[in-house]
Parts: sequence; structure tokens; C-alpha cells
Amino acid sequence: MIRKLSDMELCDKTVFVRVDFNVPIDQGRITEPHRIDSALPTIRFILERASKVVIASHLGRPTASRSRSIASRRCVNTCSTR
Repeated sequence: MIRKLSDMELCDKTVFVRVDFNVPIDQGRITEPHRIDSALPTIRFILERASKVVIASHLGRPTASRSRSIASRRCVNTCSTR
């Protein structure tokens, strides 16, 4: 059964959250942060109650090699400034 997040006991827990931060980036800037903005209330709710939060996401379609142009660091920076 799926419960509401507000009904769960999160104190002293580590909470894993999968978010969709696959946002459009143009010239190194996030152009439409609405997916990040939509996830922030849930992340803040968990941060207020849990001891740790682990956030997982992806950005773009990576190839076999790593690409700094699609690094999730931009999403972290956007989250911290909102």
C-alpha cells in the first residue's frame, strides 16, 4: 500500500529519493527549472524530518564516455539557490 509521506516516520532514517531533474540546458544554463522547483517541497519536507537524504537523478543521455556538459552539478547548484 502506498502511504503518504507525511504519515511515514522519518526520524533517524536515511531516505532515498528518485527525482526527475532531466532539465533542458542551453550554453551551460538550466533554461526551464520547473522540474527542480516541483521536487523541492518534497526534498525540504524530508530534510526537516530525516537524518539523511540521498537524491538520485540523471541528466541527458550519456554516451560511453563522461560529459561535463550533462553533469548533474548544475541541478545541485540550482537547488541550493532556490
